[in-house]
Amino acid sequence: MQNQSSPQSSWLRSYYFVRALFSIGWIVAAIVSATLSGSQSALASVLLVIYPAWDAVANLVDARVNGGLKANPAQSLNVAVSTITTLAVIVAVLNSTYAVLAVFGVWAILSGLLQLSAAVRRWRIYGAQWVMVLSGAQSALAGAFMISKSFAAAPPSILDIAPYAGFGAFYFLLSAVWMTVAAYRRAAAQG
Repeated sequence: MQNQSSPQSSWLRSYYFVRALFSIGWIVAAIVSATLSGSQSALASVLLVIYPAWDAVANLVDARVNGGLKANPAQSLNVAVSTITTLAVIVAVLNSTYAVLAVFGVWAILSGLLQLSAAVRRWRIYGAQWVMVLSGAQSALAGAFMISKSFAAAPPSILDIAPYAGFGAFYFLLSAVWMTVAAYRRAAAQG
């Protein structure tokens, strides 16, 4: 297992903090959008497109920092899945909120399983990845729930996706804090 204070470990902690902050900001913007403009506003549409696009960019940057796309197959596939999802969301927002929720559901399942795979691989290198394993599994379950809700009578809104983003923010923040505490403990034990 790599030293918790290595540059890669420091990157991973920072990466998790940034991912958490982005998700929190997205949730706030989604709530404001739904409150001020309703579920089918232009702002809601933009936010729905931004979310998977951000995930694609974040996974791409993280993979490149950690050895490149070839060395990180789960993240490479996640970049592709999130990019395709971004395009699918653009098409879906032009059709219906039901379609948007279904697209997000499929994406949550696929990206959750890929995150689970990346976390298992990283666990061997960095440790402290149990939160990301849990997050990946929860994402897949949330995706199934979103798909089932996309067939409900009540029209979905961006607020139906906000809890998914909230759990993501929680898990990224918990992982960052967990790794930070582990690094401080290790540093204190060494000197």
